[in-house]
Order: sequence, then structure tokens, then C-alpha cells
Amino acid sequence: MIQKEKQAEILRLFHAEGMSMREIATNVGVHRETVARVVETEHKGPPVRVKRQSIADPYIGFLLDTLEKYPRIKASRLYAMAKARGYPGRPDHFRAVVRQLRPRKPAEAYLRLETPCGQQAQVDWAHFGKYQVGNCVRPLVAFVMVLSWSRQVFLRFFLDQRMASFLAGHQAAFEYFGGVPRELLYDNLKSAVLERRGDAIRFNPNLIDFARAHRYNPRPVAPYRGNEKGKVERAIRYARDSFFPARVFEDLADLNRQALEWCSGTAAERLWKVASKRTVGEAFAEERGSLLPMPPDAHPFEESHLVSIGKTPYARFDRNDYSVPHEHVRKRLLLLASPTQVRILDGSEEIACHERCYEKGRRLEDPEHLRFLAETKRAARKERATDLLLRAAPTSETLLTAIAQAGGGLGGVVSSLMKELDRYGAAALEAACKAACAAGALNVHSVRQILETQSRARDAAPPIPVALPQDPRVRELLVRPHELACYDTVEVESK
Repeated sequence: MIQKEKQAEILRLFHAEGMSMREIATNVGVHRETVARVVETEHKGPPVRVKRQSIADPYIGFLLDTLEKYPRIKASRLYAMAKARGYPGRPDHFRAVVRQLRPRKPAEAYLRLETPCGQQAQVDWAHFGKYQVGNCVRPLVAFVMVLSWSRQVFLRFFLDQRMASFLAGHQAAFEYFGGVPRELLYDNLKSAVLERRGDAIRFNPNLIDFARAHRYNPRPVAPYRGNEKGKVERAIRYARDSFFPARVFEDLADLNRQALEWCSGTAAERLWKVASKRTVGEAFAEERGSLLPMPPDAHPFEESHLVSIGKTPYARFDRNDYSVPHEHVRKRLLLLASPTQVRILDGSEEIACHERCYEKGRRLEDPEHLRFLAETKRAARKERATDLLLRAAPTSETLLTAIAQAGGGLGGVVSSLMKELDRYGAAALEAACKAACAAGALNVHSVRQILETQSRARDAAPPIPVALPQDPRVRELLVRPHELACYDTVEVESK
């Protein structure tokens, strides 16, 4: 194949210089037949290709009519319909034919959108893989906000896309920018738009409350119109290429610290596309003065949940348990969660506050909650022991009252009398308590001495302590022994 440069030289020498084909072949260094072919091709024009007949030709009319009625019909369905009409070809060739015949949408031109200084910012989430938190793997997502005029980027990472994290990202971005844009542009994500039917939009009420407090207008883009928020899309791509690759960080706080340094450093030092002689940081310094001022009081960005407290004093949230005071069991409480803490309220009273945990299956406990619960349970055990003692030996109440009036501690007395109850039984303890009260010896040592004296007088064997199981249903079971004189009567009658 002769090069185009030589073809052009041959034609120039033939037409402009009037050389013969032999002279042209000698000067150019090609065969004279080649010169003749180049000259003849110019006169004949490019070769005309003859379209070969195709087995799909008889079905072209059917395909065009069907595609006109159903432009989005699948090629596989068209193949089945054509095959039923006698098409003998294979599916791959048929798909190529349908691809050429299918009507194409007309090319759409896009208008470059520019906004005034301080007017608009664009917001979106971006996924950056997974992050290991203890025994749990969480999604690592980035909240990205870009000022539309200066292209200044704000980047903050979270471990979920909950509403609290979404609003916390807004608050942090406003603090970084030093003000609030007049309009925020959102994609149709659930954190912003709950439902949309054409131009009828139902916003997330939490976002509306947040926007009202910060005096900006939330505006969603049209469905399937990603070009309307192209600035934040390019910022996400820029963060993926410039910030995140080969990034080493200790934890989420360290990653966010590095992201803030990147926003103020590398991202702010790039050239501003509107005027290439200025940087994004210089444009941002100008735009900062056009932003709305921050509200005096920061709007709370906590998501709320009603939680049911069961038998154990814990509230479950996001796969973890958070302790509450024990007197709030069997209640429904309000749980408020932010990205950093979890608060639990009973009405308007805050009863518990914990640091937010992103692991799985953890139990977060306040030592005060456990201490109060342990003290309550300890007091309950004492009350159960006292009640059991009074039912077994009613006279022991007089003994306990006298000891309490004298300033003695009842815990040790009840514990000692319960041991004597296990050794000698209820009847012997009741008799000993009566004897001690009659003698005015109101102390546990006198009761123990009386029991031992009565045991020796009966010539009974020393009591053997019985090791009962720890099950309270067994240890607290009261068994009152019967008098054995009735058995003597039964023996006499039988004789």
C-alpha cells in the first residue's frame, strides 16, 4: 500500500508539472504501474462497496415497525418474535441488526451552570470501602459539600449514613466555611427527599427543621440529572484520586483530621477554573464574606428512637446495649443518638448518657447504674432473709427490734440466726428466741447458747451443717418439722 504522501506527490507531478508516468516513477522511486494506478484511482473515485444481502433483510420492515411502537423492547424478545416468523439466523447476528435499527435519542446539549458568590453549595455522600471497628466491619462513607462559586471542598468521614451523621456533616461544613450558603443542592437521597412525584416533593422533616434553623433553602435536583450537581461529583472523584489512595490513619478521628488538612491545603491550592491565575483558596476567601452568618445556637442533630426496656436495665440501639438506671425497667424511653454520644430520656429528664459505640454486641454500662442496682439487690436479699426468719421464728422480731433500738446492726444478726435455723430447725429456734427474750438476753450469742444447751439436754448429736445448693428456691424453702408423739399413739392403737 503506497503512502498518502507519495500519492499526493505523484498527483502533483502529473497535474502541475506535466511529467510523464515514467519520469514520475523515476523521481518518486516507485514502479510506473503504481503511478498509473494512482492516477486512474483519482479519476474513478473511491471504490464503491456493494452491500451484501443478509438473511435479516426480509424482516427489516417488521423490526422497524415494532421498534417504532416499542422503542425499549429487548433484542431477545424481538429475536423470539422473528424466529416465530421463520427467521433462520443466530441471536448474535440478530442483535447486531437490531442495534443498527433501534432509534437513538437525539444528542442533548447541556448549559454550563454558574451561580453567584455565596449563593449555592452541593452535597452528596460517597463510599470509600469498609472500615474495621473492633469486632465489626462498618461502611466508610464521606460527607462532601462543595461551594459552587469558589469550588472549595469540605470532606468529613462517618461510619454510617444516618440522619444524625448527615446533619452533623452539615454543621461541621458550615463551621469550616464560616457561614451558610443560601441554597443547598441535594441528590434525591432519603436523608433529603422521602418521596417525589414529578414536581411534588416531600422533604425529610428533620432536614426541614435543620434548614429552617440555618436559614437556607434545600433544593433537590431533577431525577436522573446528575449534571446539575456536577461540582460535587467532580469533588468526590478528586478526593478519590488525590486524597484517599495509600492513605494511612489510626482511627476515624485521625482520618478526619487529615481530610481537613487536605481541604485547606492541596484542595485549596489547585487552580480556580473560572480564572486560572487564582487558586480555589483565594476565591474561597472572597466568597466567605458572602455567606449567611451561623445561627447563635447550634441546632441539635440527634436522631430519636423509642426504645423498650425489658427485665434488664439496658436500651438497645444499633446492635449495642446501653445501661439505664434500674428503676426504669419495663418502660418505653426516648433514645437520642448523635455520631458521638447516646442519650436516654424519660420524658424530659435525661437519665443516661453514653459514648457512641460502633462495634457490634457491646454492652455499654455506667458504673453508677450498676452500683445502685447492686445495692438494691443486696437490700432485697436482706429483706427476703428477714422475712423468712420471721415466718420461721416469729419471736425473733422482738429480738431484732431490741437490737435495732440498742444501735446494733441487723445484717449480721439475721445472717447468724439464719445459720442457726439451718442447723436446729424452726421449732428449736423459736423456743430459743422465747427463752432469750424471757431472760432479757437480747443478743444472738444468747440464742446460740440456749440452742446448744437444749441440744445437749436432749442428748442429741451435734448438728451437721447441710450444704444446700445455691438455688434460692431450695435455700429459701421453709420446712416445719412435725411432733413425733402422734406416731406413739398410732403404735398403741395397733397393738
